[in-house]
Amino acid sequence: MSLSLLFYFLNYKFFEKLLGNQMKKLLINVIMFCNISFAQSTYNWQNYSDLKDIRDFVFTNDGVWAASSGGAFNYNFSQKIYQTFGKAEGLLGNDLNAITIDSKNKIWFGSKSGMIDVLNLNTNKFSYISDIFNSDKINKGINYFFLKGDTVFVATDYGISLINTNNYFFYDSYFKLGTFSSNQKVNKVFYYKRVYAITNDGIAIQKQNATNLSAPESWDVFTNSSIGVTRVNDLVNFNDEIIIATNRGCFKFSSLNQNWVPFISELNNIAVSDLEVFQDKLFILSANKIYQFSNNNLTTLYVGDLEFKKILFNSSFDLAASTNKGIFSFKENKYLLPNGPVANQFANMIVDQNGHLWVATGKDGIGKGIMKFNGKEWNNINRQNNPNLLTDDYYSIFSAGDDIIYAGSWGSGFTKIGTNKTIRFDVSNTPMVGIPGDSSFLVITGLANDSKKNLWILNHWAGDGNQLALLTADSSWYLFKVAAAQGRVLNKLFNLVIDQYDTKWFLHLDAGNLRGIFYFNENKTLNNLSDDKSGILTEANGLNSTDIYDIKIDKRGDIWVGSSRGANIISNISSVVNQANPQFRITSVFPLRQQIVKAIAVDPLNQKWIATAEGLLLVSSDGSKVLANLNSKNSPLLDDRIESLTVDEKTGKVYVGTSLGLNIFETPAIKPKDKFEGLFIYPNPFIIKDGSQLITIDGLVRDSEIKILSISGYLVRKLETPGGRVAYWDGRDDQRNLVNSGIYLVVASDREGNEIEVGKVVVIRQ
Repeated sequence: MSLSLLFYFLNYKFFEKLLGNQMKKLLINVIMFCNISFAQSTYNWQNYSDLKDIRDFVFTNDGVWAASSGGAFNYNFSQKIYQTFGKAEGLLGNDLNAITIDSKNKIWFGSKSGMIDVLNLNTNKFSYISDIFNSDKINKGINYFFLKGDTVFVATDYGISLINTNNYFFYDSYFKLGTFSSNQKVNKVFYYKRVYAITNDGIAIQKQNATNLSAPESWDVFTNSSIGVTRVNDLVNFNDEIIIATNRGCFKFSSLNQNWVPFISELNNIAVSDLEVFQDKLFILSANKIYQFSNNNLTTLYVGDLEFKKILFNSSFDLAASTNKGIFSFKENKYLLPNGPVANQFANMIVDQNGHLWVATGKDGIGKGIMKFNGKEWNNINRQNNPNLLTDDYYSIFSAGDDIIYAGSWGSGFTKIGTNKTIRFDVSNTPMVGIPGDSSFLVITGLANDSKKNLWILNHWAGDGNQLALLTADSSWYLFKVAAAQGRVLNKLFNLVIDQYDTKWFLHLDAGNLRGIFYFNENKTLNNLSDDKSGILTEANGLNSTDIYDIKIDKRGDIWVGSSRGANIISNISSVVNQANPQFRITSVFPLRQQIVKAIAVDPLNQKWIATAEGLLLVSSDGSKVLANLNSKNSPLLDDRIESLTVDEKTGKVYVGTSLGLNIFETPAIKPKDKFEGLFIYPNPFIIKDGSQLITIDGLVRDSEIKILSISGYLVRKLETPGGRVAYWDGRDDQRNLVNSGIYLVVASDREGNEIEVGKVVVIRQ
């Protein structure tokens, strides 16, 4: 197991619960003994998801808890603050369907994956019930919880399970409800004198005095057609009568005749989705309307613009409803929703010079504008709040420095975002032409600066055949046809990057039409097209595949190519400008040969973060070794299907965009200092207890050498550093023994020994 996985477990909040302190100490000692480079560690995981899609919610004494498709959140009434919960906070099931609170002040979360997470509000610790998640059932989703004493009835995709709320043992499971098919999905389970179950095909009811509910004959079945409906949505007990909500109004159960009869005639043939009982009042939800039924009188309480999903009533908080925009509080007349990404859509991402994350959210009508995250708050730039944006479909994003961001749209050109204003560039104010048949539809899929700070723009499908446009620093425009395109109108251009020789590289992904990697260099002349150099690389040149997803330039100037058949490295790229007939070296990255490489990010140590169809890999700078393998099962990674990656070189943070949200974690791969400006050593004093503690040495130059010396000058330890700004010491000498208490010198030098920096640390051994 790589250090990154072990280090993740040591930092992940539920690890200690799963393995206990002794096993934790044992693993730490294994790490130290193996002397693995700390450059591979990941820590301080965070996740941010779109929490608007509320599936279920519940009131507590001091707030409301919500279960959403992106995790959970709590809103405290008195303090008016939010707390979010995802995998980084210990919530294993992130795509949630159900939530409840038991009598011991524990919140139960049920997920689509079958995982049940239980958060004890008294201890603020999670417990996990993984029996359903680990079962052999094909469909394992948790759809609803119903509490009865110390038992929670769990409606699942395969039936009903009963769990003891004290010890989490399963009492029983019911897979065959009467004549319904086995493993029938149960949408809701309810108990009032006996058990009721709502399925897609109708309602199953425990027979009077039946005790063995595992036996199909213990259930009476009422199909949808026998009730006269096509769907049953909810079931409650109101004034000692069982009432159901259906697509054709409300019905009540007649015990005498053992059938269902219409209830509340005014709602006959009207779709009712949810019911809520409070004292002698029945609240009824129908699309965007909420009714109140009391004393045989039906009144309309609310008519809104948004369709509600579920309603709840709380004596102190009044009525609330779940929506796809959060929880709507009727008392406060607002949506309750913590700040977060507007959508789990991370088509492309970059980090600017201030450490702010910028996200292009998508194309083809699903885009939500441009998201910005400053480390604390999310903001969205879209058509509603910015009149200069003609679309919300933004696909490419680029940071030009000097607080300038360029965002390429899918159909409306590109936008320059400055500190105080935005400027749109489209067919009306540029010489660029849109797609054939609609010249105003201008799709920009790549933006990059060359060495002179000129902006190069990749036109996805230029009707005039000019694949590249150039906007110079003095606002002059130039258009370029790449000769290697052979005069064709290329229609699927992506991923523009510019190397240190100002050669432009980009992808053409149209099958059967010059599919591959194009390169182009104008040879430092903008008006002389005859000396331009261009070409295309395909499988014939050594690429594993032309089914390519991403290209990146690393710290050595090599080009990394991610495709459906692993990764390639293109070297000797200087030959574009130095040779009449460029001779590239194209090699395959052997450890990635079985992977589908979806995205690539290069960290300050020239290591590569590789997004695959099965999670996230970290490989060495030359690609010869896999240093870490992270996925949704062994880490807080939200989803193994990764859409985009980016790295903040100043902080070592890695950003991972998935369809379930964004992961952020820190690494020691931080851009080194240009020169020594003092060492920051922490914690100081350094307390050694069992050898599991680490001290951080910050402020290093590239490839620093570190020596730990006693105060008398005796060499205690020589450290191999990761190569970036930080390194670590575990308090051991070269013989792997823990050092004694005392004052130690930390001496850091550059590779040549020309620069030296010295720091001190006090070691206290307990």
